[in-house]
Amino acid sequence: MKKIVFFLFLVCFTMSAQKVDLSYYLPNERYNSEIPTPKEIIGHEVGEWHVTHDKLVMYMRALAKASDRITIEERGKTYEDRPLLLLTITSPNNHKNLEEIRKKHIDATNDTSVSTDNPVVVYQGFSIHGNEPSGSNAALAVAYYLAASVSSETQNLLDNTVILFDPSFNPDGLQRFAYWANVNKSKNINPDPNDREYNEIWPRGRTNHYQFDMNRDWLPVQLPESKARIATFHKWLPNILTDHHEMGSNSSFFFQPGIPSRTNPLTPQMNQDLTKEIATYHAKALDNIGSLYYSEESFDDFYYGKGSTFPDINGGIGILFEQGSSRGHAQETDNGILTFPFTIRNQITAAFSTLEAAKSMREKLLKYQQDFYEESRNTGSNKAIVFGDEKDAAKTYHLAEVLKRHQVKIHDLKSDFTANGKNFKKGYSYVVPMNQKNQRLVKAMFDVRTTFKDSLFYDVSAWTFNHAFGVDYAENISLSKAGEEIDKLEMPTAGVSFKSNYGYLMPWNEYYAPKALNAILQKGLRAKVSMKNFKNGGKSYDYGTIFIPVQNQKISDDEMYNFLSIIAKESATKIYGVTTGLNDGIDLGSNNFRAITAPKVAMLVGDGVAGNDSGEIWHLFDQRFDMHLTRLDTRYFNRVDIAKYTHIIIPSSGLEKAAVEKLKTWVRNGGVLVGYKNTARWLSSNNMISLNFERTKRDSIKGVSFEERSLQSGAQVIGGAIFEANIDRSHPVNFGYKNDKLALFRNSTMFLKADKNSYNNPIQYTSKPLLSGYISKENAKVIPNTVPFKVQRFGRGRVAVFTDNTNFRAFWYGTNKLLMNTIFFGDKM
Repeated sequence: MKKIVFFLFLVCFTMSAQKVDLSYYLPNERYNSEIPTPKEIIGHEVGEWHVTHDKLVMYMRALAKASDRITIEERGKTYEDRPLLLLTITSPNNHKNLEEIRKKHIDATNDTSVSTDNPVVVYQGFSIHGNEPSGSNAALAVAYYLAASVSSETQNLLDNTVILFDPSFNPDGLQRFAYWANVNKSKNINPDPNDREYNEIWPRGRTNHYQFDMNRDWLPVQLPESKARIATFHKWLPNILTDHHEMGSNSSFFFQPGIPSRTNPLTPQMNQDLTKEIATYHAKALDNIGSLYYSEESFDDFYYGKGSTFPDINGGIGILFEQGSSRGHAQETDNGILTFPFTIRNQITAAFSTLEAAKSMREKLLKYQQDFYEESRNTGSNKAIVFGDEKDAAKTYHLAEVLKRHQVKIHDLKSDFTANGKNFKKGYSYVVPMNQKNQRLVKAMFDVRTTFKDSLFYDVSAWTFNHAFGVDYAENISLSKAGEEIDKLEMPTAGVSFKSNYGYLMPWNEYYAPKALNAILQKGLRAKVSMKNFKNGGKSYDYGTIFIPVQNQKISDDEMYNFLSIIAKESATKIYGVTTGLNDGIDLGSNNFRAITAPKVAMLVGDGVAGNDSGEIWHLFDQRFDMHLTRLDTRYFNRVDIAKYTHIIIPSSGLEKAAVEKLKTWVRNGGVLVGYKNTARWLSSNNMISLNFERTKRDSIKGVSFEERSLQSGAQVIGGAIFEANIDRSHPVNFGYKNDKLALFRNSTMFLKADKNSYNNPIQYTSKPLLSGYISKENAKVIPNTVPFKVQRFGRGRVAVFTDNTNFRAFWYGTNKLLMNTIFFGDKM
């Protein structure tokens, strides 16, 4: 009998699931018939199909054309060349004076004498995770309502509000997921969670083209999508920014504030008070439609690189919405059948409750923002911070670039000086005054924190930028060290010192030296790497210096000079001509200069491989260093002839047993295998590298209730912290680093014992390694003097492992070279 009832329910469900229209989502009021509905443009009702990004763009452009309440701009393109749209929605009268309104809004943050009697600014953004699509689909109906509603309430809202409307934070991911959900949709919708529709294939639609989680890039700003939205943010400084997400299907609906104890201490208490007041509007709106929800649990406001937290250090209120996801068109859950239209309706409801709160709290929000920046200006010290690397101008430039994107004032260095034993060189360093408007943001970027109220983190607990970029840093520096303020930041220039008939030397210190070397090797030129320090013509050269001889090459002297001049310029890497091979130290003809082979690199991808880690490596090769990287899918790896590759990277994964012998043979024949994270355990268990693991000792747990047990285990996680290691700069893995210590990011609890022979520990954590972030007392006892890197011979080849990601989120410039060294010099380790 139960089966019959359930069958009848499914029949009714499949018959009715597609019959929603705008009346399901929107208030029953009068609409302007001149404004096209979504169905009239994209061909289906909201929620009937998953909207593809091209249709979303089509509709937003149609709205802007039809409505005098909307203007539209294209702020850039994604990696897949999709437009990054922004709609500005407000009353027609406000549109006539929009720039004046914007200017007055910004002026009020710079001067308390400027009146805050201005429209409140709300930035509404949707679906930064592409497979959390209810947000972008809701954007169709929300935008229509704001353009078409003729109610006096809507007109009043638009008179008092400027809405910055971003219908898709992640166009590439949204398109990928919409395709998946639509091609797997049945006419008779099957809500069984085991159906293919609800189980998308690798790498899934959460991320952008290079598999980055873009909701972690608001602070680092490394991706084109982020650059567009951060430019908009700082142009307007919105009072509220909303970030519409989805979560597990068995959940209901979440809105902030999250867990109070996990709020970043740099965030003012008033921010949380206002967030809580705004939450009452969400609760009321969701109560009116009978939707379940929760707040003040699960999520936090600690990492400023998330969309819901970034505004909190910029005078605004960031709000996270999380909707239980249907993951397709409808799915069985603990709460019954969860339909796609239902998830969209909740997002629409929260979007409207946000606007209602903004309008009602307008004066409070504007006053809070003005007070925030007044206090920021008044609490900034008359000192400065300085950062730089006297041998790596490009890496230093990229950190300065992040600051400029956040409209932080930076200055050139007036002249060279030394602080804390580090040399800061003009042209290789920047000064940041702390008596400026955005000094709180600067503090957040360079924050060092090792004690916390809470031991659980939704994301990383540390992101200290000087450590991430691997630059020298000093604070409380006199403003007298500052030179001219930099209005337009420019990449350092480089070239070849002079044309040589003997050879050229390229120091390995610069960030883009791997890009230059790859171009040289792909050209078919011979190059060698120095295994020792030396001097030539009175100039000192470090381990890893590249020597390109002129004689016995495939091109003439003139061609080589012209080619190297282009390469030096394109890679911002200086190349020096030499007139003699006679050095102070090893001579240029020494066997301590080892020949370098052009690498042919492959990487494992597909099911079982960490998508973020592999995407970051792909991005590093493709976008930063212009190097080919062949991605081999686990589905067909066993059918591939891997003999043609010199290196294979396995990011946080393992392979089935059938592939083990294949890899062993390849390494024995001279291949270099590079494994990350849990690949180390897999390689060790398959006897390809000998590793000894340190284990955390945990005493019996006392005084912890059943309710608190998950908190106890969660506290043992290293969600993302920064640790200091000693490095042996003579080891090839460390070529190009000028300091004897290195800051490393880690988010694992894998600890490797050091080798008894010190020369086999080229990177080793110090006795007190924590630089910034959270680590439990138990793990803190284990990590000192362990090693994050191991390399061993295996036949004629090498197996190298890293316990953690050296390319984290594209902004860990400081450790990118560790992987590049393993690629170019792995056979010399």
